[in-house]
Amino acid sequence: MTTRLINQRAPLLLAVVAAATLLVACGGDKGDKASQTAAKVNKEEITVHQINFVLQRQQGLKPEQAEEAGRQVLERLVDQELAVQKAQELKLDRDPRVVQQVEAAKREIIARAYAERIGESVAKPANDEIAKYYAEKPALFKERRIYSLQELNIEAKPEQFEALRAKLSGAKNIGEFVEFLKANDIRFAGNQAVRAAEQLPLASLDNIAKMKDGDSLLSPNPNGLTVLTLVGSRSQPVDEERARPAIEAFLLNQRRAEAIQKDLKALRDSSKIEYVGKFAQPAASAASAATPAQPAPAPASAASGLDQNAIAKGMGLK
Repeated sequence: MTTRLINQRAPLLLAVVAAATLLVACGGDKGDKASQTAAKVNKEEITVHQINFVLQRQQGLKPEQAEEAGRQVLERLVDQELAVQKAQELKLDRDPRVVQQVEAAKREIIARAYAERIGESVAKPANDEIAKYYAEKPALFKERRIYSLQELNIEAKPEQFEALRAKLSGAKNIGEFVEFLKANDIRFAGNQAVRAAEQLPLASLDNIAKMKDGDSLLSPNPNGLTVLTLVGSRSQPVDEERARPAIEAFLLNQRRAEAIQKDLKALRDSSKIEYVGKFAQPAASAASAATPAQPAPAPASAASGLDQNAIAKGMGLK
């Protein structure tokens, strides 16, 4: 575990420890087993370990919030245990649909554990790799900007594309183009948002970074055309030292995804896989689609002041 990861998790670990201390203290001195019991629901027990497992998954939990959070988690677990007991009484745990969902969840958890094990063997990126990535992505770091963007999704047929493109190009501003759409009863929907560079899809960022205030990009979408206009922007660069943890995380996740894909390919090559019935014909295409590239987190993090989750989501641009 890296120092950075330890530093990030320290408040959460302290909170969990604090909650565990509180709950263990509530158990009295009836032995080690009793000290781990937080509540009894009929004949079943809810343990401190169950509470701590839930607390560990809560982001941003502060040590001073541990006691209240632990008690809230316990109440939810009590409700859950009551529901489970009633469901078992009604024999819902034997319902084929429930059994199928349990098995599906079990398979997913085990498969995720396999992926995590493969990922653990991947080496961290070297300093020169991090520096290279920083230099190759100026729009994300050295020349990073905050963009105010307006998006128009226009319902249009392919034969209308050229006329709309010409009208957009000849318009003095996006307002004039919008008035044209209204005057010609062309349906559209618009939204406006402020996005930092890392909150935009990486595939679109370089093109957006080349835009000047007032410029527009036009691209096709399933229902017509999308017009993206840069209303305004401001510079907010990120130096290499601040970007380093985020870049390291991105490259490491990317490397892990590649390792998992490589291992899965080897497993496929060494296994006998037979597609049956209606799945027999498109077996080749299905095989290639079965192991899609896992999206790696984009190069930013809360520690660097950038929003890693927002990067991955972006604005849904292509």
